[in-house]
Amino acid sequence: MPLYESIFIVRQDIPATQVETIANSFADIVRNNGGQVTKTEQWGLRTLAYRINKNKKGHYVMFNLDAPSAAVDELERNMRINEDILRFMTVRVEELEAGPSAIMRKEERTERPFGERGFGDRGDRPRRAPRPEGTEPTEGAAA
Repeated sequence: MPLYESIFIVRQDIPATQVETIANSFADIVRNNGGQVTKTEQWGLRTLAYRINKNKKGHYVMFNLDAPSAAVDELERNMRINEDILRFMTVRVEELEAGPSAIMRKEERTERPFGERGFGDRGDRPRRAPRPEGTEPTEGAAA
């Protein structure tokens, strides 16, 4: 069967226990249509990149699916109907990730201290080199 990763975002005002209930109901839909959910990850309440329906945050949930396309179609149809789902995305993949996803692997992430780019404070940033005498930028060229 084809392999899929499906991620959906649930409204911020829904409690975490109800998010689990929603995820379980979606997993049941996949199972009832001949597929299986191989992994479920709840990424928790995260800030959205932009407001969606007046929500600044959302509960993220990821499924790894081994299911026929009909099961995925039914899953997406139910996500469209559910008013608690802000956004969803399902992607077909060649193979499923065995361990935790990149979001869940916090120990591998490195926190960059401020100024790691090699500059100090704003005053220490390198300045653009002056143009040699007699060379002026042509029209339309970047300054």
